[in-house]
Parts: sequence; C-alpha cells; structure tokens
Amino acid sequence: MDNLRGSILMVLAMLGFALEDMFIKQMAGALPTGQILATLGLGGGLVFAAVCRLQGDRLWNPDLLHPMVLLRNLGEVFGTLGYVSAVVLTPISSASAIFQATPLFVTLGAALFLQEAVGWRRWAAIAVGFCGVLLIIRPGMEAFRPASLFAVQGVIFLGIRDLATRRIPRSVSSMRLSTYAFGVIAPTGLVLMVVVGDRFVVPDSLNTLRVLGSIVAGVLGYYALVTATRLGDMSHIAPFRYSRLVFALIVGVTVFGERPDAATLIGATIIVGSGTYAAIREGQRRRASLAAAGAI
Repeated sequence: MDNLRGSILMVLAMLGFALEDMFIKQMAGALPTGQILATLGLGGGLVFAAVCRLQGDRLWNPDLLHPMVLLRNLGEVFGTLGYVSAVVLTPISSASAIFQATPLFVTLGAALFLQEAVGWRRWAAIAVGFCGVLLIIRPGMEAFRPASLFAVQGVIFLGIRDLATRRIPRSVSSMRLSTYAFGVIAPTGLVLMVVVGDRFVVPDSLNTLRVLGSIVAGVLGYYALVTATRLGDMSHIAPFRYSRLVFALIVGVTVFGERPDAATLIGATIIVGSGTYAAIREGQRRRASLAAAGAI
C-alpha cells in the first residue's frame, strides 16, 4: 500500500509541476523571467517556512552552512534558472523531454563521484538515454534551438542538487531543505532582472491568478514529491516521474498548440525507457545487496 500511495503521490507531484510550467510559460512575455523566478521563490519559501514553524523546525541554524547544503542550493539556483529559461524560450514538450534525463545524470554522478556501484547494463542505459537527448536537441542540424541548452543546464545542475542531497545529514529536515530551495530562487530572480536590465511589471488580474496558480502548483508538487519518496520504494515509484512528460505533452498540444515532431517523440521515448530500466536495475541491485547482507 505504501508503494501504491507513493506512486499516486508521485504522479500528482508531476501533474503539479506540469501545471506550474504551464503557468510560467503563459506569463512569459508579459512578465520578466527574473520577476517570475523571484515571485515563485518568495511565495514557495514563505509557505514552507510557515510549515517549518508549525512543526517546530528551526530555519536558521549551522546546518544552513553545511557544504552539501550550500552545494544543493547552488545546484537549485542554476538548475532552476536553466530549466525555467528553457520553458520560456522553447516548446514546453521538448524542454520537459530533455529534463527527464536528470535521473540518468544522477546515476552517472553517483558512479563517478560517490563511488556507487553501477553495472554495465545501467551504463548502457545512461548512454542510450543521452543519445535520446541528442536526438531532441539535434546540435548542428537545422532544427537545433540554442535555447534548448538551457534545459541541459537544468539537467546538470538539478542533478548536482540531487547528488548533494544524498550527502546532507539526516538532521536537516526535508521541509527545511524545501524552504532553502525556494528561498534561494527569490534573490536569483532579482539578480537576473538587474543583469538583463528588466524592470518590475505590475501583473494584471489574469497574470496575478497565474502567479498564484504557479505557486500553489509548485508547492503542492514539491510536497507530494517529498512525501512520495518517503512512503514508497524508490525503484517502484521512480518510473512514475516520467508521467510529467505525458502531462507536458498534453499541455503543450492543447494549451500552446505545439506539435512535437517525430524525432522529439522518439528521443523522449528513448529517455523514458532507459531511465525506467536504470531505476528497475537499481532496485534489483539494492534488493540483492539486502538479501546478501541478511544471509550473513
């Protein structure tokens, strides 16, 4: 039952993130990207800070300066900046498809930097998955969009965020990490506005509703994701992360009139297939390790 509830929550989390992306793209053009980031960071940070206070969790303590917490926040800043830029500047379907390679990057990073055991099958899945990314981006070809590289930036830095999370002390709660994650995005948006010379734009009533909708969808999605990872076995619920791509395709086609070409769809299928296979293999390896440890 925990795996079932975790899977449902994972799908709901991905739906929340897809809706957040939809609102962000709808606001693009009317509001500066930096302002969108600052608003999302401030709104989400206040919500999670309030939850921490209700739970009696102190926000300001030495854990905030732990090297892995700092690295996680750095990855959050540059990863979110890259992915939101990709959502704004490229079709939401292709940005989301490239973003699905993040778990593969995490597996790669865990093998290279955390000395985690990765067999040849998962190495092959990583290589095939990255080929899927290249198929979507198509560098050097006529269909190449340089702005698609922002999605690759999102994959790399949010992957670094996830890797850093694995080395953060358990004394740092998930709610506190969520508060930090949203909190660092607010000043990032303000700095972006200064760098590119954008001015604050007062949103009209429609965009105000979109701002609120993006905050609600993002916060609920983040909370559902955290709860899902605590409830179920990761090898069981991880493949449900890819439901985000399904929701993104639906939003892209129905809301923005996108028509993903065959190469994008094939590349997305390759990424999802290789990522799902890698997650299943990791689950099998962990169960085998636990069984071997229990037999000793």
